[in-house]
Amino acid sequence: MITKLLGIQSKTIGAAALLLAGSTLASRILGLLRDRLLASNFGAGEELDIYFAAFRIPDFIFGILIMGGFTAVFLPIFSEYFEKSKDEAFDMVSNLLNVLLVLLAGFAFVLFLFMPFFVQFVTPGFSGEMREAVIPLARLMLLSPILLGISAVFSGMLQYFGKFFVYSLAPVLYNLGIIIGIIFLVPTLGLIGLAWGVVLGAVLHVLIQLYPVFVSGFSFKRMFSFSHPSLLRMARLTAPRMVGAAAFHINLVVITALASTLAVGSIAVLSFANNLYFLPIGVIGISLATAAFPLLSRAASRKDDGEFKESLLRTVRTIFFFIIPISGFMFLLREHIIRLVLGGGEFGWQDTRLTAAVFGAFALGVFYQALVPLFARAFYALKDTKTPTLIGIGAVISNVIIALVLLWVFSFPNFIGTWIISFFGIADIKDIRVLALPLAISVSVTIQGFLLALFLKRKIGLNIRKISGPLNRIGISGLLMGGASFLALKGVFLFLPLDTFLNVLLQVIFVVVVGIATYLLAAKIFKVEELYLLPFFKKKK
Repeated sequence: MITKLLGIQSKTIGAAALLLAGSTLASRILGLLRDRLLASNFGAGEELDIYFAAFRIPDFIFGILIMGGFTAVFLPIFSEYFEKSKDEAFDMVSNLLNVLLVLLAGFAFVLFLFMPFFVQFVTPGFSGEMREAVIPLARLMLLSPILLGISAVFSGMLQYFGKFFVYSLAPVLYNLGIIIGIIFLVPTLGLIGLAWGVVLGAVLHVLIQLYPVFVSGFSFKRMFSFSHPSLLRMARLTAPRMVGAAAFHINLVVITALASTLAVGSIAVLSFANNLYFLPIGVIGISLATAAFPLLSRAASRKDDGEFKESLLRTVRTIFFFIIPISGFMFLLREHIIRLVLGGGEFGWQDTRLTAAVFGAFALGVFYQALVPLFARAFYALKDTKTPTLIGIGAVISNVIIALVLLWVFSFPNFIGTWIISFFGIADIKDIRVLALPLAISVSVTIQGFLLALFLKRKIGLNIRKISGPLNRIGISGLLMGGASFLALKGVFLFLPLDTFLNVLLQVIFVVVVGIATYLLAAKIFKVEELYLLPFFKKKK
């Protein structure tokens, strides 16, 4: 029974996307449970600032070498090799695994030795005692990118074979490992127990994918060659992408460093809000982009422009249809969401309100952030890594500049700062400078998404008129939903004040039901095609 489940294949984008979205949602729900446990046990204070800062350093390796490196080009190259020769494709994978293991171990060893220096760079605002606490956590979590790097190779093969079920289970188990660390290890080991939980999650991430990979025909060989043609080709294609990934992760480090100079708990607040912000991006944007990537890669390999454009535009419309109502609810119900997910225990009312404001600032950029993974993968499928990299670098530079400007704005009394503070309803909170960071990210990701769409249009000759009509109808439906939801929130507040968990939950349920009903009705009236993706709507023949 278990072996059959691990071998399930998804043969269409819709099936794969649905599976990925479901598993991503399960993973994110576990992530919310993880964050609630962290918030209730530690609050937004020094301990979580230390943990999140320590996590940033091993994440830097993984982001550059793995997510920002070979994963962007592995699937298209593996596809080409496999269509020519199954044995050559698996030989390529064996060589890649061995070389990757050596590279990751080497980077981890260098970071291990020079960790005090890197910690000082990442946390310039920390006290000496806090920096000393970061070092052992970051060193232990260096095991994580090594394990996840191996797992990423397996994930690429599973995507090619359409085995999205087991591929989608890996992040679920990763979060489960961290939760185990919080519940069972932290009480006896303290903060270092969190680091062991991260390592356990990475181990589970690898183990779940082993069986289906080997059942697919892969057999590991002792091969090690830096000059293997596939490796040289991947190096050429990933070099610009790694530069872009380095810029992105340097940006995360800079943002973390800036947050470390602000009030205690700023890193924790930013991290909690960011994790919630990425929930719909992971469930909708990344799931659909991941499911579409193999089809885009195959269409590009066959030079089938028609199929490539159709698959891309269909996925854009689908993302737009689902992300519009979600982004509206994220902003409108930001305080409700934070109270439900994180409120309680050591996480007080001031922490809740500030985190809600940061979450609301993130929500302003969620639309383009959801589309960026798809646009980037479209370029990767066309074996163009330079364009999205250059655009990404530009977005990172603009983000840092905007963040510094906004931090200055929030440091002195002025009209802009006062208006923003009033807009988010946090005038009574003493230090709100952390709000500058998500606002900067939202502006920069909007610029990035717009430029990716513009350059992609020019590269493949997209006819925007084919998609402007459907997007306009979805947008109008979203505006009507927003208006109905706002009125519902104002009305229900007269009967259910925000004084208990149950009342908060009931308010959210009422507003969401009214909003979704309005959105679906409007979509039905305006004949939005994506409405029929939902199982309870049937298209008339």
